Amino acid sequence: MAYPDTGPNTGKSIAQLSPLLQTGALDPVALAEETFAALRAHEDKTIFLTLLEKRAGKEAAAARRRLRDGRSLGVLDGIPIAWKDLFDIEGLVTTAGSRVLAKSAPATADADVVKAIAAAGMVSIGRVNMSEFAFSGLGINPHYGTPKNPASTDVVRIPGGSSSGSAVAVAASLVPVSIGTDTGGSVRIPAAFNGIVGYKATRGRYSMKGVFPLATSLDSLGPLTRNVQDAVWVDAAMRGLTAPDIGRGTLEGLSLVVPETVFFDGAQDGVIAAFEAALERLARAGAKIRRQPFPMFSEIFDLTARHGALVTAEAYVLHRQRLAGPEASEIDPRIVTRARLGENIKLTDYLALLQARDRMIAAMQGAIQPGELLVSPTLPHVAPPAAPLLEDDDLFFRTNMLTLRNTLIGNFLDWCGVSIPCGTGDAGMPVGLLLSGMPRCDEQLLSAALAAEETIRGTT
Repeated sequence: MAYPDTGPNTGKSIAQLSPLLQTGALDPVALAEETFAALRAHEDKTIFLTLLEKRAGKEAAAARRRLRDGRSLGVLDGIPIAWKDLFDIEGLVTTAGSRVLAKSAPATADADVVKAIAAAGMVSIGRVNMSEFAFSGLGINPHYGTPKNPASTDVVRIPGGSSSGSAVAVAASLVPVSIGTDTGGSVRIPAAFNGIVGYKATRGRYSMKGVFPLATSLDSLGPLTRNVQDAVWVDAAMRGLTAPDIGRGTLEGLSLVVPETVFFDGAQDGVIAAFEAALERLARAGAKIRRQPFPMFSEIFDLTARHGALVTAEAYVLHRQRLAGPEASEIDPRIVTRARLGENIKLTDYLALLQARDRMIAAMQGAIQPGELLVSPTLPHVAPPAAPLLEDDDLFFRTNMLTLRNTLIGNFLDWCGVSIPCGTGDAGMPVGLLLSGMPRCDEQLLSAALAAEETIRGTT
């Protein structure tokens, strides 16, 4: 059966592109060429830092041969993909959104997940922009520019970070998927701000070899996509599977818990309204929803105030030589200020944080019923205007902490999570609903997300 091409292919999801490629209605080489043409024509030149036209041409030509010969590698064969500027790609310098790494040696091999994606037949288009060293939830980058949030129709608004370019590349219909990292919310935040899906896997679900770190006790990976089904397919490929092992669940009887502690503090009225409307739709569709306070969520922030933050301690250790030397003058001063706070975190404080974290992860397992997922607003606010944040460092730091607040709870407690668009808030900007699962419950989470996505979006 042939599938007619009904519009620009760069705006399609994997679920829409794959049938066209598999049936020969769309040629992988033509799709890659169309993608690069769209990138060159797009007005925002800050989204992509590096284009991989030569590599993409070879990968697309190989996909064309396989598909014509009836040897498809699966649903992802010939699909374009972009990478956050943290993933090693053979022959390129991994700059992590910073100029100080530009003179480093090129990578001698692809990161493990880049290899896995290539083995599934995907076509790597390029590497995208990000917050410098992945150390901000806002997505602002003074060196390479800040990608504009394409959902904004009034003023220039931030994309969210640190996977800023990944989210904007998908939201702007340039690629169907981009892979990001998430240490305190860096996949889920930009997904929510830009109105797309962002899946943060449990830490350790994928190999981190060849991925530039921020804080290894918190770092995780995940795809940013147009829908949950696309994320499920990419997740399987990142794990080296030839087909997904996750099926669609049912909404009838799905058990969801709304955390009453922290998540709604200071939230915008529009965010709460969109979230509550989505909850009502889920309840009408058969989901069981209850609300519960979780005092331990407040304890996380009390611990941070007392001992410092894990991410700050580990980021300082990673970058301490740069921060103490002449390179510090070439790094975003706001990143330098935040990272240097780690110098004041003693080993005893760091160990106290790790011990408390282990205790709280174990306690969380007993705080909810087996099979339950947490459901909350991804963020307490929609994407704010960029200009005031660029002009006021105090506002930048306050906004950054508020933006990270909801999502970092999941990183500290090692959850997996999926942000799904659930409506709009102030200025018509997207609002995200966050489904969160306990550590290593990714299959349960994604199965539920597949079942719930249309209801959450309000499209059923």
